[in-house]
Amino acid sequence: MARSVPTSRKWAVTIVAWLIGFLIFFPILWTILTSFKTEAEAIASPPSFLFFDWTLDSYREVQSRSNYFLHFYNSVVISLGSTVLGLIIAIPAAWSMAFVPAKRTKDVLMWMLSTKMLPPVGVLIPIYLLFRDFGLLDSRTGLVIVLTLINLPIIVWMLFTYFREIPGEILEAARMDGATLWAEIVHVLTPMAIPGIASTLLLNVILAWNEAFWTLNLTAAKAAPLTAFIASYSSPEGLFYAKLSAASTMAIAPILILGWFSQKQLVRGLTFGAVK
Repeated sequence: MARSVPTSRKWAVTIVAWLIGFLIFFPILWTILTSFKTEAEAIASPPSFLFFDWTLDSYREVQSRSNYFLHFYNSVVISLGSTVLGLIIAIPAAWSMAFVPAKRTKDVLMWMLSTKMLPPVGVLIPIYLLFRDFGLLDSRTGLVIVLTLINLPIIVWMLFTYFREIPGEILEAARMDGATLWAEIVHVLTPMAIPGIASTLLLNVILAWNEAFWTLNLTAAKAAPLTAFIASYSSPEGLFYAKLSAASTMAIAPILILGWFSQKQLVRGLTFGAVK
């Protein structure tokens, strides 16, 4: 029998949850509001929240100064390319770890995850030199490769947790029916793990979209994504908050829309895994 919860407690928990959610969202809201202000109103003290002269001047200046759609295209190619390449590598790797585990499988998995704890600046110089020697600086191909490698441990770990939920007897039955290894992974395992693969894909797209360290250090102009687009509005003379907010809003809007419409799929995959 379910425990009854007083109505007052439900209201209290709901109000606290909404307050926490508002505090988390407030920096994004303030950035969006500031993008519609003039530079003078953006630095006014005390600041105005809603009652100010709304203007699109910052957006017009950003559009005239920068090629937004080039940066947007680079972000889409880099985030989707690194995600697809990571899934191609991670699905067979997670399959082997989940269904054909070796003695050191968990150790290898923990080692892979531990690489995410290393500061990226520690390997910046060797990776920069490799990119220079192979002609990958300021190229979308180079960024796809490096973002695939840095996010691969997360992809493998997430898929490994989903694949473990799938009964091994199903794959054994497929092998008894004559399924090859390719058919087992592509036609049996992958369809059953669609929720987990989808949530992994969405999370990796978000991680790759928001990656700033490597995109700022390995690009200049041709392959620069939206993170470099934002950074270009931080000048030595000082910050122009209205223009910086407009550029930030234009950069985060696509991923906010994607997250809003895919939140159910993302939560479902992260919460329930692949098969229960």
